[in-house]
Amino acid sequence: MTRVLVLYYSSYGHVRVLAQAEADGARSVPGTNVDLRRVPETVPVEFRKKAGFAADDTPVATPADLETYDAIIFGTPTLFGMMAGQMKSFLDQAGGLWARNALVGKVAAVFTSTGSQHGGHEATLLSTQIPLQHFGMLIAGMPYTFTGQTTAEGIVGGAPYGAGTIAGADGARAPSRTDLAGARFQGAHVARIAARLAGANLHEEAA
Repeated sequence: MTRVLVLYYSSYGHVRVLAQAEADGARSVPGTNVDLRRVPETVPVEFRKKAGFAADDTPVATPADLETYDAIIFGTPTLFGMMAGQMKSFLDQAGGLWARNALVGKVAAVFTSTGSQHGGHEATLLSTQIPLQHFGMLIAGMPYTFTGQTTAEGIVGGAPYGAGTIAGADGARAPSRTDLAGARFQGAHVARIAARLAGANLHEEAA
């Protein structure tokens, strides 16, 4: 079985919905075992309630968990044009994995949610990939074989660098059918790549 982790942080639920779609896409690939996890919250409960953060009962991951997967799909909202601090803090705690080259050769992908089309959508996708490449991971985007990203009919999230959605300035816009289709496409795309790499590794070990 190929093991895929969908790991995310979500304040208002948009990234969580995309994460579930990413997981569904990965599960659609035969022989794939998928786990859905979130990074720990760092915002105090009082602020979460005041800001209207969405409740989330998804199990929490630890940095040590990452080593056990063949592929990891990271989801984060865009905050001031970059990944959320909760995701950055989680990655900053994975120095031990970096020191042991424990993530080298694993597949990685990123998806995001942004308040507006020009609120740092692509910047977040690209900049989040930077630490993943420091870990030695292999980046998978969302290729143009997902044709939904080229439509000019309405607002569409995502880019060749990863899936995404546009939440709107007040967060009222839910991920569209196209956004969710893109997330499912990316999840399946990552799972297929991971399966091919895992098969190649098995052949090398047998040789």
